[in-house]
Amino acid sequence: MKLSGTVKTIIYRSEETGFTVLELADETGEEITAVGALPLASVGERVELTGAWTEHRAYGRQFKAEACRTLAPATLEALISYLSSGLIKGVGESTARLIVDTFGMDTLSVLENEPGRLREVYGIGASKAGTIAASYLSQIGMRDVMLALSEYGVSVAQAMKLYKRYGDNCISYIRDNPYRLIEEVEGIGFKTADKIAMNAGLEADSPYRLRAGVRYALQWARQEGHTALPREKLTEVAAELLGAQLRPVERALEDLIINSQLAYKLVDGVDTVFLPDMFFMESECARRLSQLNRPPARCDYSLIDMQIDFLQKSLGVSLHPQQRAAVYAALTSGALVVTGGPGTGKTTILEFIIKITEQMGLSYELCAPTGRAAKRMTEATGTEARTVHRLLEYGYGQETFSRNEEYPLDADMVIVDEMSMVDVPLMHALLKAITPGTRLIMVGDADQLPSVGAGNVLRDIIASETLPVIRLTEVFRQSERSLIVENAHRINRGAPPVIEADSGEFGFEYVENKDEVLRRVIALCMGRTNKLGTRDPLKDVQVLAPMKKGTLGVYNLNAKLQAALNPPEHKKRERKYGETVFREGDKVMQIKNNYRIEWARKSCGSGGEMGQGVFNGDLGTVLRIDSDEQTLQVLFDDERCAVYEFSMLEELELAYCISIHKSQGSEFPVVLMPLVDGPPQLLTRNLLYTAVTRARKQVYIVGHESCILSMVRNSQVKKRYSGLKSFLKELNALGAVL
Repeated sequence: MKLSGTVKTIIYRSEETGFTVLELADETGEEITAVGALPLASVGERVELTGAWTEHRAYGRQFKAEACRTLAPATLEALISYLSSGLIKGVGESTARLIVDTFGMDTLSVLENEPGRLREVYGIGASKAGTIAASYLSQIGMRDVMLALSEYGVSVAQAMKLYKRYGDNCISYIRDNPYRLIEEVEGIGFKTADKIAMNAGLEADSPYRLRAGVRYALQWARQEGHTALPREKLTEVAAELLGAQLRPVERALEDLIINSQLAYKLVDGVDTVFLPDMFFMESECARRLSQLNRPPARCDYSLIDMQIDFLQKSLGVSLHPQQRAAVYAALTSGALVVTGGPGTGKTTILEFIIKITEQMGLSYELCAPTGRAAKRMTEATGTEARTVHRLLEYGYGQETFSRNEEYPLDADMVIVDEMSMVDVPLMHALLKAITPGTRLIMVGDADQLPSVGAGNVLRDIIASETLPVIRLTEVFRQSERSLIVENAHRINRGAPPVIEADSGEFGFEYVENKDEVLRRVIALCMGRTNKLGTRDPLKDVQVLAPMKKGTLGVYNLNAKLQAALNPPEHKKRERKYGETVFREGDKVMQIKNNYRIEWARKSCGSGGEMGQGVFNGDLGTVLRIDSDEQTLQVLFDDERCAVYEFSMLEELELAYCISIHKSQGSEFPVVLMPLVDGPPQLLTRNLLYTAVTRARKQVYIVGHESCILSMVRNSQVKKRYSGLKSFLKELNALGAVL
């Protein structure tokens, strides 16, 4: 429906998105609240809005506008109000009255077509007339450009970005090459540029489109975890995405390589193509790791043996030869990988390394990729561990890591836990801040799922056979021989887990169909049974699912669990974003790295430690929703408190249930899994292994035992294309020759 009236007040406007809340007086004089992307609506203007009426829980009836058209003011008073709204520089109410008294209802025509006549108005000289005319014409120009952009299928928010970047030249830039927007305008990706290009009449086989499509295929691959793609596979993927023939795509790829817009290299005998930044980061990681892989200068080998013997006696711990070798190697190597499953003594090794490092008078830093992993490391070692981002001092007024080659870490040893979660960009940032001579100890479980981000860092380092690697294969301590640990190792070997029919440490409950499984999971999480070993399921139980869609997928489980565990209440404020309703008290997860978000620890806004950055996989609770301020406040598990504007809620998801991939680096008292069936490419052994190793006290599975057994038998590992292993081997071979 359409609604017209005069803008009385701008209550709120986002400069970034153009989202506006305004008060409008309709033709009868009734005041109406309208909301929507209305960046050009100004006080005093007559506008025609297209949209529909909605009912807001807190603010009542509102008109949700989808489009806005400016109308000429209908009366002299409306014209005065429009000119004096602040839209035009140099025009207040008194000047506006003088202009309108002079030109009447022809005022806007004079401003647009005969601006020199403004000097006819008392008190307006040549200079002021020029300022007023230029200001008015700039507003007209912006309106014209944004109206023209809408014909290309550009949203209001996108049009604002384009106008800010290109000004009045927007249309010519788009007609010339819409795909340049991908590189030049933040938030414009291939799909948006492609839509604009098609609306602008660009041919589907345009070289601009084909080259942009090839780059997009590599960007898509990066999102899937690859740092590169074999040339043949890249052309196939790009041709499918573009709906194009292979040969034109191959020519576009050749042009990109020749012009150094893509990097090209032989990797394990296969022609491979990289985005330039990924090629640079992986090759730099290899170079810096090779530099670190030298015996440290400060090393008293006899003292290390003595300290190990002393600690064994004082702690009452007898190290297995594998553990002793790991401790010794950590202190005598420039770079080392320690890998092993649960219960293989990694914590004991870290304890010995830390204590001996202190005895040797050496400094050290402990870190992990996520806040939860860092917190676990702190609890296990009794020594403070930080996230890699905090260690490298991300933020501090700029969107980069402060620690780098010019301002390196001041430590003799850096220990990184949960290395399987470290992707190439994070590894590159870390290595830039470590100088040769500093020991780098990388601890992780190579059998877990790879990092969410691009790369295969831990596995590539191990597979390159260029750095020392200690593989822990034995469960050393009797206290570690829980059924969870035993079953994790059984699963990793391809043997079926020992399943207890009741609860215990590794419980299983057969339930026939998916709807019944869903109801059973909800009942367990609500504490209606005593099957789970906790009195506080909401706090201690984490539901993990292999898939996102379907009855037992993450999305549906979250909706149902939210309704059961945190239902609507009069006192609980909520905010809908897309299909998700966020409610105070909800468990939520950050689903992308955001280095700009500011946080405060404990105090939630005043005093205490302050910082920037919330990262993919961080878990927390919605503390407060403020509809007046349009913000939502989240308290994360490591006591950081961050405030999100409503426009940022796409970065959050409900977390009553999370995917197994997203659970990496976390540990929960109880892990509850619904397992019935699913695609073989998803239901794999290492997925099950990762899920089981997330539990500290209990694993409880509801569904079909046949699904568990099929996952154990499915050793399929999704291929990740990367170059780190190859780069390391090349450097190692070169070093051997030299």
